[in-house]
Amino acid sequence: MKAKFATVCAACRQGIEPGADIVAAGVGRAGGWVHVACRPGLFDAVPPTTTAAAAPTAVPRSGGRTAKKAGAAKVSRARRVEEPIPAGATAVYTDGACSGNPGPGGWAWAVADGRQACGGAAATTNQRMEVEAALEAVRALADSPLVVVSDSTYVVNCFRDGWWVGWRARGWRNTAKQPVANRDLWEPLVDLVERRGDVTFSWVKGHSGDRMNDLVDQLAVAAAADQRGAR
Repeated sequence: MKAKFATVCAACRQGIEPGADIVAAGVGRAGGWVHVACRPGLFDAVPPTTTAAAAPTAVPRSGGRTAKKAGAAKVSRARRVEEPIPAGATAVYTDGACSGNPGPGGWAWAVADGRQACGGAAATTNQRMEVEAALEAVRALADSPLVVVSDSTYVVNCFRDGWWVGWRARGWRNTAKQPVANRDLWEPLVDLVERRGDVTFSWVKGHSGDRMNDLVDQLAVAAAADQRGAR
């Protein structure tokens, strides 16, 4: 089956991209999902993990969820335990928005000290705007180490789970052997982050009352509206 959401392979501990071929690891091994190449059998050779990302050997049903889904949820929650922003680093919040998908879109970044920027495109997608926002922020803010704070797992997991390493090694193809979407934005962003060596990524839940996340959301939505009005 195809992965609908980003998660972590319970066998190799590498990121699983949306659209990748996956199979259930099975309760009693470690729960969750694995790449097809790491299917049960190969999985048995993987030593047990003691991290919070491993599901217990038995997961009770809860709220109608199966044990398999509950195990996958535990992996997701464990991966989103955020670390504090290092001293001396600048936290830049980024966001993308799109009116229709595809449709007129906008991107934005902002720092708590008042620096911010936004822009848009007449025909784009939400994912493209999320990546564009991160790219524009990393380009603009080069005076200190940077933490890009985004509510997009598409952006954050690419770097935190190392998706880009596999993409590049496969000639910018994903695990399904298809061309990586939005390569024209991903490639310069990856190159810049790698060259700088002082950029990290952190996830924040969207629309959760975070003041800066709400700000960049408003800026991105306004930029998308400007594109819609210009048509």
